[in-house]
Amino acid sequence: MSETKGLKHKAAAGMVWTAVQKYSTMFIGFVSDIILARLLTPYDFGCIGMLAIFMVLAETFIDGGFGSALIQKKRPTQVDYSTVFFWNLGMAVLLYIVLFFSAPAIARFYAIPELCSVLRVQGLILFVYAFNVIQRNQLKKKLNFKAISIVTVVSSIVALTVTILMAYKGCGVWALVAKNLISAGLTSIIFWFYLKWRPAWTFSWQSFKELFGFGFYMFLTHLVTNFSSKFQGLLIGKVYNPSTMGFYSKASSTEHLASHSISQVMTQVTYPLYAEVQDDMKVLQNMVKRLTMTLSYITFPLLFVLLLLAKPIFILLYTEKWLQSVPYFQVLCIAGLAQCLQAVNMQTISAIGKSKVTFVWTMVKRLIGIGFIVGGLALWGMKGLLCGAVLNQWFSYFVNMGLVSKHVGYKWYRQLLDLLPVTIVSVAAAIVSYACGRLLNLSLYPDGVVKFLIYVAIYLGWSFIFKPESYNYFRTVLDTLFSRFRKRKKNKTKRQEAQ
Repeated sequence: MSETKGLKHKAAAGMVWTAVQKYSTMFIGFVSDIILARLLTPYDFGCIGMLAIFMVLAETFIDGGFGSALIQKKRPTQVDYSTVFFWNLGMAVLLYIVLFFSAPAIARFYAIPELCSVLRVQGLILFVYAFNVIQRNQLKKKLNFKAISIVTVVSSIVALTVTILMAYKGCGVWALVAKNLISAGLTSIIFWFYLKWRPAWTFSWQSFKELFGFGFYMFLTHLVTNFSSKFQGLLIGKVYNPSTMGFYSKASSTEHLASHSISQVMTQVTYPLYAEVQDDMKVLQNMVKRLTMTLSYITFPLLFVLLLLAKPIFILLYTEKWLQSVPYFQVLCIAGLAQCLQAVNMQTISAIGKSKVTFVWTMVKRLIGIGFIVGGLALWGMKGLLCGAVLNQWFSYFVNMGLVSKHVGYKWYRQLLDLLPVTIVSVAAAIVSYACGRLLNLSLYPDGVVKFLIYVAIYLGWSFIFKPESYNYFRTVLDTLFSRFRKRKKNKTKRQEAQ
């Protein structure tokens, strides 16, 4: 009992600081998007979006699944860390060489000569990533999310300042390149000096093989997942122009901000905790259930509200030149409902050591998902591609649900029943809000305010009157967090009185 309570407090503390990091960087990124969307063009964002798939795949090769393996292993040694560090560094050198000499061919593929030099400079981030991946994983392993939060926020603020100045001076796409390099580089430097860990001059093949046994399948899983997640961007960049890619990138990044902001806070903390309780299936089932229901209670209404208010939000934040992003954003919100819950199930399977199972089913999901996307594009163009992306996310979620049902014991029908109340109320509130908006026929911003107030009134009214299980779990999380703050404040007061 005391062990479970200790895990709960670890999770609460981790979530506080992960939330500080996530929402601070989210706010900084939000401000950055608003300012840069006014200073730069969809073409500039489209150029960076076209290169995203190559950068993400290269970063996946560097990590090789070893980051997850180090967290999953209960007591990694100095030899383990050093071995992974030198592996990461070697892969960074190799992959940068590949990117450097492939850049002209990639630029010809998109028929945009400027992308050659952009990719060569952007690729330098691989070395930065190789240098801080061990420090970041050590801090996650120790649940020291406070340090990660402070460093990430400071780096983001500095990067934002430089990026805005460059965009204002007319640097175009290079402002976005600088933003990525400065943020990652400053984070790496601070981590290197903050954490006293240094690699030993050793590389153990025995350690490599041990970590590789788990990490190899995690690497393949991440590789396939990242490729499929950026695949639609590759298609859009090839079939359409950079501006269309820019509109899609803006819609995708805005939706991602909503669907992942909460889920990443929770899943980043819970993966190390899942690994700690991997031998106790009852505790693990309860953790997955609570996390899933809490996430759905928060994220589902958020995404439905954004879907309803997409047009006024985009005009207010990004100006009318980004209006073409609105329908893309609305469709992606539907995909986000499934995507925000996927990591919960997949991390559970990984944490109990089922990396091979994770990889096999990821291959199945992603191949079928790519089929949805390509088929949709071929039949109905951009609309078909977006619908294929929605089918991809929901199909993946149902597969993940089945894996948790089989290997953890949290049955798929139980999962559906647990999600049903939040889903019904979220959809019903959206329908009522939309219908009221149509009846009142107000101008753009008053219409958005009325829809928002109606939706919130319905959702909170249901929560306070019926007190569903998901609402109670959400309250428990809040109570745990606030109790920690009160306890810290009380202890601080006692220390001051003692002095």
